[in-house]
Amino acid sequence: MGTLSTRAGELSERLAQNVQAVCRHYLPAGRREGRYWMVGDVAGAPGRSLYVRLFETERGRIGNWVDAATGEHGDLVDLIRLNQRHGRLSETIDEAEKFLSLPPSVEIDPDRTAKPPPARVGSPTAARRLFAASKPLVGTLAASYLAARGIIRVHELAALRFHPRCYYRANEDDLPGTPGSFPALIAAVTDGDGVQTGTHRTWLDASGSTKAAVASPRRAMGNILGHAIRFGLAEDIMVAGEGIETVLSLRELLPAMPMIAATSSAHLAAAQFPPFLQRVYVARDRDKAGDGAFAILSDRAQAAGIELVSLMPTLGDFNDDLRQHGASALRARVIAQLHEADRCRFIEG
Repeated sequence: MGTLSTRAGELSERLAQNVQAVCRHYLPAGRREGRYWMVGDVAGAPGRSLYVRLFETERGRIGNWVDAATGEHGDLVDLIRLNQRHGRLSETIDEAEKFLSLPPSVEIDPDRTAKPPPARVGSPTAARRLFAASKPLVGTLAASYLAARGIIRVHELAALRFHPRCYYRANEDDLPGTPGSFPALIAAVTDGDGVQTGTHRTWLDASGSTKAAVASPRRAMGNILGHAIRFGLAEDIMVAGEGIETVLSLRELLPAMPMIAATSSAHLAAAQFPPFLQRVYVARDRDKAGDGAFAILSDRAQAAGIELVSLMPTLGDFNDDLRQHGASALRARVIAQLHEADRCRFIEG
């Protein structure tokens, strides 16, 4: 009959021939995204950290998987072993043989494919409705607000819109009589497939020169964790930062480079990596929260085999640099921190 390892190798190949059925059966909270099955972890939690290859590519064999958050990886036998929490390989072999003996109609029953679990009732829907009810950015008070911060490339920012009277719920830190609505910069938060999962709001002063004088001028709604405000489609290279203004300040210099704004340091630390990402430039903020986010991203990137490059501002963040030092000085500082190949690829002029 052969050794256990030989049987495991044979089963791995048979499981790979039924890779989507394996994923549906053991990781039902996941879903297919292009050439991968994406899910949160080997236990099958919702998310996009772990990806299983559904097709053979030059970067890996069908059925191989990697968890970008933990660095765990293996084949489908390993996946079943960890998913079922087996202590012995013989248990996993028995489980795999049992699975492969199921009738095909049971294996590929589409009803077994779970939909992504709902978040708080109404939150993502309300987020999408707010974005849909907002106006295109160009020529609005929100565009004036960005211009006041040195950001003038706004004609191709589909992720940003403007709402003239966005509801604001005052909290205990707001002054009595705080209005219930303000004009607002509205941003779509999307997942890696471009599906909107949330909306970020920045309430603005009526002059358009600054944020509204409220206790919480920035708030997000919907499903935000792991997702981001996206400017361009990231493949092998991208920039990741916290705030919209920080990221757009770099986009003034690198309009062709894909970028994401995670909305906060905590969300930056949890940002999900695209499957083919090779290098990510992190637009740092000079504070403890930014340092902490970068440390977590460093661990995750190393586990996923992704190069992480720090982009450091002179002042508190890159928008401070843009406003205080000007575009030319910022351009020179950023260029010096890029890889040579990326300078040739993304720098204009």
